Formats: sequence, structure tokens, C-alpha cells
Amino acid sequence: MSRRSGILEFAVLGLLREAPMHGYELRKRLNTSLGIFRAFSYGTLYPCLKTLVASGWLIEEPGSAPEDALAASLAGRRAKIVYRLTAEGKEHFEELLSHTGPDTWEDEHFAARFAFFGQTEREVRMRVLEGRRSRLEERLEKMRASLARTRERLDDYTLELQRHGMESVEREVRWLNELIESERAGRDQRSGPATGSAQQDNTSGETGGLPRHRDSTRPDPSEDTAN
Repeated sequence: MSRRSGILEFAVLGLLREAPMHGYELRKRLNTSLGIFRAFSYGTLYPCLKTLVASGWLIEEPGSAPEDALAASLAGRRAKIVYRLTAEGKEHFEELLSHTGPDTWEDEHFAARFAFFGQTEREVRMRVLEGRRSRLEERLEKMRASLARTRERLDDYTLELQRHGMESVEREVRWLNELIESERAGRDQRSGPATGSAQQDNTSGETGGLPRHRDSTRPDPSEDTAN
């Protein structure tokens, strides 16, 4: 399985955990909610769905609206197939959510993981965020070293492009620092003495770690910052 197909399978399972959908709905959600899938086609989605069905993680069901099935029959078209997550598929997705290995820090995989942070336990979110930050700090160090070696040989436009790439990575590191600090603040608040209903313990799927104020200059996590 390629890395790209693995990310797509993860995203499909995550969306179907929210609700059953047919292929068109899935493609629309992947395009609008997860920017990394803007360019993919039905020719990519349907083989993925068939693989997930064959693995026992999804089942296919006919569309639930009788009038839709009747209209399709009269028009000589197949009724829409709805895809539903199985119990095994839910368990598999939860296993994937708990994974925090180096692949979760890469550009495309991190964007997909971040899109489902609302379903992810806080400690897992922290490990993924800290791993992503470490990966970008390594990238920044290499970019700065490369720029220092080649600065004199670059024309003004190439130099500006290099600086733009570095600024994009630096901006994401600042954004990650803010997220990590917010997650830590939420964890510390939860571990302190209870002060009423605001101190409820909700370690799985909570989004309280997000900063309250976020400006429009912060990067979309789907932005590919590789240079």
C-alpha cells in the first residue's frame, strides 16, 4: 500500500465514522474538509472503497430513500450505494488514531491526522504535534544551512523563494508551539482540583486544547511546506 492510499483510507474511515455516506458525499467531504485531497478523482476513491469493503471495514448498502431508488430504476441507472463503517472498521480506525509514528509528522499525513483531532485522545494529539514540530525544526535547520552555503550563488528571485519557504515553515512552528501550549494548559487544568462542572474529565475527542484566538495568517495544516 502506498503512503497516499493509506492516508486516503484513513480519511475515508474517519468520515464514515461520523455518518454513512455514498461516494459523491465522500468525495465532496474529502475535497472541502481535507485540502490534501482536492485533486483526487472517483478513479482513486472507488478502488479505495472496494478495498475497505473487502477488508471487512465497510459494508455497502442501497440508498435509504425509496423515491431515489425508484427514480434510478426508471431512468435505467443503478441506485446509489451507501457505505457504512462496520464494528471492525471502527476498531481499525481507532487503532490508526492511536498511532504516533514518524509518518504522522509528514506533510500530507499530518494534515489528515489533524483533521480528526476531535476524535483523538489528548496524549496522542500531543505526541503528534510535538513530533511534527521536531520534524519542521529539522527541516528549518537544513534550509538555513543550505541557504548559508549557496546565498552568494543565488539570484534575487531564487533567494526570495528560499526565504519564503523558510518563513512558511517558521510560521507553522509558531502555530504548533501555540497548539502544544494550549494542549498542556488544558491537561494541567484537568489534573488540578475540581472547581465545578468546568472541570469535567474528557480525554478522548475533546477540542478544548485549541487556542481561542487564531488569526488568518496561521497556516492551513494541509499546506505542503516542503522545499
